[in-house]
Amino acid sequence: MKLSQPLTLPSGVEFKNRVLMAPMTNFLSTDNGAVSLKELDYYARRAGGVGAVITACANVNAQGKGFEGEIGADRDELIPGLRKLAASIHEQGSKAILQIYHGGRMCPPKLVPYNETVSASPVPPEREGAVTPRELTNEEIEQTIMDFGDTARRAIEAGFDGVEIHGANTYLLQQFFSPHSNRREDQWGGYVRKRMNFPLAVIESVKKAVKTHSDSPFVIGYRLSPEEREEPGIALEDTLQLVDVLAEQNIDYLHVSLADFHQSSMRDKDSSPPVIKRITECIGDRIPVMGVGSLYTAGEVEDALETVSLVSLGRELLIEPDWVQKVGSGESVRTKMPKDPGEDVMIPEPMWTRIMNVPDWIPSE
Repeated sequence: MKLSQPLTLPSGVEFKNRVLMAPMTNFLSTDNGAVSLKELDYYARRAGGVGAVITACANVNAQGKGFEGEIGADRDELIPGLRKLAASIHEQGSKAILQIYHGGRMCPPKLVPYNETVSASPVPPEREGAVTPRELTNEEIEQTIMDFGDTARRAIEAGFDGVEIHGANTYLLQQFFSPHSNRREDQWGGYVRKRMNFPLAVIESVKKAVKTHSDSPFVIGYRLSPEEREEPGIALEDTLQLVDVLAEQNIDYLHVSLADFHQSSMRDKDSSPPVIKRITECIGDRIPVMGVGSLYTAGEVEDALETVSLVSLGRELLIEPDWVQKVGSGESVRTKMPKDPGEDVMIPEPMWTRIMNVPDWIPSE
């Protein structure tokens, strides 16, 4: 099976197979961002079979905290906990990748300093009860870029094998790329190429940190959401320009965030080719692409790997933590969530409660 084949990334890091654990919010860290024992158990339970585990997002500074129970990676005092997290994944035999991000205007005001959310421009998200963020100053933008590099340095010191820069799911990097949330007229906004300047500067900051602080190959991935529903919003043609540029940045992979791997454009209803296929055709063989979204069975993953180099599984690894091992031995796998998480599934209470009690919430994959 192709899913069991190893893959060597441009950096030289090798994944033992083509299946990764997708980043999913779990609400398990302490109030100050420290990794909890339950969090270590949760990741260890799902490590081992997969080539790598991508953690839930970790904020790069205090202004970017987007969830209660979020992993913190914005201070050196948190490195010992991050080191335990990387070790808990390594002990099972998988690579460990820390997803790093800033929530921007999507942060709950109560979680950030002075209850003040920030973004590219003072434009609120289109959701009930949303507040208008404050526009980041040029100095704050430069500091945030540095914060991403500092966080990558902490990931290196903690023993992670890489970082995934989170430029998807409506958070700050996407907010700078989006014509909805970015109305700036300086070097950080304007036409589509100028709206890439902030994400590209973040990538350069992370690459510099890796060059300075890492003595061995270190993974740099980038996650993106191809489209937005807002008007104006990110269109697929914008994203094709973005991925064309990202493919030349000497990073290791692009992770395309989709609800359904095979979905077509949600903005252009007359467009029939799947979004992921449009992206891979644009990129060619310049950089590995990782796909995700409603993939549950080995057959579905094998089919997806005809289009992309890597697949990440989210909900399916909640349902079936031993998915890779069972597929490899020919055992059947569950594809529906059990009524009781139990010790076998080991979904911690904060995450399980959210899954069961909030009808419109499912972990992003």
